Amino acid sequence: MAFTAAVEPLRAANQLVGREQYSWHLVTVDGGPVTASNDISVNPQGGLDATQPFSMAAVCAGLDPLPIEAEAEKRVAAWLRRLERSGTRLGGIGSGAFLLARTGLLDGYRCTIHWENLTGFSETFPEIDVTSRLFEVDRDRFTCSGGTASLDWALHMIGQDHGPEVSAAVADQFIHATPRRPDTPQRMSLRQRTGVSHPKLLSAIAEIEANLDEPLAQADLAERVGLSSRQLERLFQIYLGSTPSRYYLEARLKHARSLLAQTSLSVLEVAVASGFASASHFAKCYRELFGYSPRAERQSVGQGVQKRRVVW
Repeated sequence: MAFTAAVEPLRAANQLVGREQYSWHLVTVDGGPVTASNDISVNPQGGLDATQPFSMAAVCAGLDPLPIEAEAEKRVAAWLRRLERSGTRLGGIGSGAFLLARTGLLDGYRCTIHWENLTGFSETFPEIDVTSRLFEVDRDRFTCSGGTASLDWALHMIGQDHGPEVSAAVADQFIHATPRRPDTPQRMSLRQRTGVSHPKLLSAIAEIEANLDEPLAQADLAERVGLSSRQLERLFQIYLGSTPSRYYLEARLKHARSLLAQTSLSVLEVAVASGFASASHFAKCYRELFGYSPRAERQSVGQGVQKRRVVW
């Protein structure tokens, strides 16, 4: 979705204005076809030896943000730096921002990334200014959170190049009635995501999500939202069929699962970042919820990286 939604608006813009305003050149590491996450094969037009001038270059990575093979990443990084020296604007779509960050090409820039990767990115690159916006354009860098946000980013670019009328006509072609601003939140509201409408319970869930690394005691959580512990217990049971402590624990473990998949933090570091005092307690809770250990999770991620080919 992220890849297609970035390219299709350019095709539509060309069609609407009646001449080629945009052209694109697909490049892979070795110049061979690659398989997208939906198993559709994408045929590129070349490899990293492409030398023609590009005004922009977008790195579109796969579902897994962990590093690709070291030699391939070195070649991609060298190619991107050559483009930068020639004046090409560089960007990342979805988890493509991870590669730009690892090569130092986002140092000193503001960027964004898919909400699912946001925590892992922040843990891995604490010095980079990352936001949760749909897309960011900061001088000669652009990043897009992926998914349908690629469409909004492309419409924004078309609007800057050819005016709001052309951008609106392209949006109309895709039945995208209301193009979103870059500062539009990526995620649904907490109310939509949870199906909960009780304001006190929503406040409690928001506090939980904001305090995963240093969990609040139940009494403190209740006090923050203006309830007694007993009232808080009752709300969680009625609306979520769970207890506050169980809901909190599962939220922390899901957070840990994302860190294991998206970062190279050690299991102990993931445990601490998820509010656990010891790796052993963390592993016990993790196994009880997911049926396998954190180390098994990390190993399965590594095997996935070897099997998956990344789309650039």
